[in-house]
Amino acid sequence: MSAGRRRAALAAALALVALGACGRRSPPVPPETRIPQAVTDLTAVAREGGVELAWTVARRRIDNSRVLEPGFARLYRVDDAGTGEPRAAMLRDGRVVGYTEIATFPLQDPPSSYLRGGRIVYLDRRGLVYGRRYTYVATTTDAQGRTGPPSARVSITYITPPEAPQALRAEPGDRTARLQWQAPAKLVDGSAIQEPLAYEVLRAADPVTEPATIGRTAPGITAFDDRGLENDRTYYYAVRAIRSAGTASASGEAGARVAVTPAKTTPPAPVADVTAVASRGEVRLSWRPSPEPDVALYIVYRASRGAPPARVGAVRPPVTTFIDRNVPPGAHRYTVTAQDASARANESAPSNAVTVTVP
Repeated sequence: MSAGRRRAALAAALALVALGACGRRSPPVPPETRIPQAVTDLTAVAREGGVELAWTVARRRIDNSRVLEPGFARLYRVDDAGTGEPRAAMLRDGRVVGYTEIATFPLQDPPSSYLRGGRIVYLDRRGLVYGRRYTYVATTTDAQGRTGPPSARVSITYITPPEAPQALRAEPGDRTARLQWQAPAKLVDGSAIQEPLAYEVLRAADPVTEPATIGRTAPGITAFDDRGLENDRTYYYAVRAIRSAGTASASGEAGARVAVTPAKTTPPAPVADVTAVASRGEVRLSWRPSPEPDVALYIVYRASRGAPPARVGAVRPPVTTFIDRNVPPGAHRYTVTAQDASARANESAPSNAVTVTVP
């Protein structure tokens, strides 16, 4: 073997040794799998004063790994006359081509005030014109500047919303709040309302918490019963009107809140089988208890010499006996009622009456 060939063979052998020492390299991760996933739940609702957009920020990448360092969420918009398909949303150099970026939301250090619990809720007020169609898309960008694909487009025709409903009233029932209100007289631009309105009912647990929608009425219905509530707890309600015109709809502002405290109104079942035994200066009574589980008190009444019954004492369950002391001689008529533990302290009808004569 010539000297040149020997040197070439030696170099090749050294290269193989070096490759074995370093180990095999993993295949590179395709850059497109490292971008955030697309937003999947973008919604748009026309409100008085703007269009409310809401969505959940993407927290995973295309390869389903977590986005450990989120960067920004962005919202884009385009408008048109509402004919034909809305403009396609194509990403180029991290931006949506042909759309206007209307808001950017930092996701950390510090996060945007619009970000709450992983969701962004934003009211678009910028230059909206009644009758125009607005199409929105949202994107997510990580801290390394990699932007995921645009969300699916959401389009909404911005129509004039109604004014707030008036004269909301709430009546308490047993685990129920019964609401009634008056329909608004006109739209917010002063024009007349031409079609029946539907209504969203909102409820909060206190006067300051943002109320959540709990139900919606059919068009023209201005009453709502909220059932399955907790008695003796106060709830706060508001109502807003929903206008629909073709495929477009718009929500007005909610009216003033009202408070209502559901309460039990049905009295307990009465006690039964009252018996009485008289002796000098006292009467011993006993009875069969009311079957209701929430009885808090048994109340004993005595009527003497034609006078109306007067309360002479009470005992708490499970006691079902009572001694009426210092009773004057003569005939006396006794009844017993059951009173529940509700805030209203509902009292049952009287038991059977029993008359005794004290010597």
